[in-house]
Amino acid sequence: MKVLVTGATGFVGREVVAQLHEAGHAIRILVRNCASPRVQEAASRYGAEAHPGDVLEAASLNGALSGMDAVVHLVGIIAEVGDSTFESVHARGTENMVAAARQAGIRRFLHMSALGTRANAASRYHQTKWAAEELVRHSGLNFTIFRPSLIYGPQDQFINLFARLIRFSPVLSLMGSPRARFQPVPVEAVASAFVRSLGESKSAGQTYDLCGPEALTLSEIVDRILDVLQRRRVKLQVPPSLARCQAVLLEFLFRRLLRRASPLSHDQLIMLQEDNVGNPQPANELFGLKLLPLREGIAKYLRCEK
Repeated sequence: MKVLVTGATGFVGREVVAQLHEAGHAIRILVRNCASPRVQEAASRYGAEAHPGDVLEAASLNGALSGMDAVVHLVGIIAEVGDSTFESVHARGTENMVAAARQAGIRRFLHMSALGTRANAASRYHQTKWAAEELVRHSGLNFTIFRPSLIYGPQDQFINLFARLIRFSPVLSLMGSPRARFQPVPVEAVASAFVRSLGESKSAGQTYDLCGPEALTLSEIVDRILDVLQRRRVKLQVPPSLARCQAVLLEFLFRRLLRRASPLSHDQLIMLQEDNVGNPQPANELFGLKLLPLREGIAKYLRCEK
């Protein structure tokens, strides 16, 4: 099968491209910079064909889907920078990809959403993810939507962030609700679900939660990391009012002055206040996903440094 992948140079995208190649699919990736090292790696290592384009610019998609059989749409952001807002990337970007897929006569459209996405969600992130889902659901395409929880792996920006903090700081600040639970899922399983869905007719028109076997609070997740690294640290729950002040300050410094994504945003704080759990059974059974407990999963790539 000939597959176009958006977001192919991101954390999940690189694993999806690798597994598509292993499964024998021909790969084309939509990229803004064909000369970037990650694009060059995808081309040399997996034979991916790079096509210049941007999901935010509909005209740039002309010809990108020509000759393709399926689209894997992974583009998304967790923090806003400049014109890359949740509304523009998640909603308008998906609208442009859906329109291009329909015009090109694409048979399959696989869409990356997020666990917790729903109508009337509290966060703008989930609101715009829901808007994107609605565009896909009413597109007339043969679609499948995936909603992963926190995704972890060797290049993630969550488990690895805490691991770095643990190595250099005696105190760990925890934000959000101490009761909110998450179901971390390995990036390999997320990519496997996308790739296996291409040839699975039963997945057409369906939405699947992708989540791990454990529902853990942030404190419990940190405990798993501490256990793997064989460290002890003081965990400090940050009061909501202080956390909001920190988010406002960081968003101003990073978005307005540095023109970079803030490491903490108001929207992220909202999402840390609510459960991020789902039902993994339908996806696990259909796609044959076998998931390890978090401690065993992260132990594969977190090194113990005394």
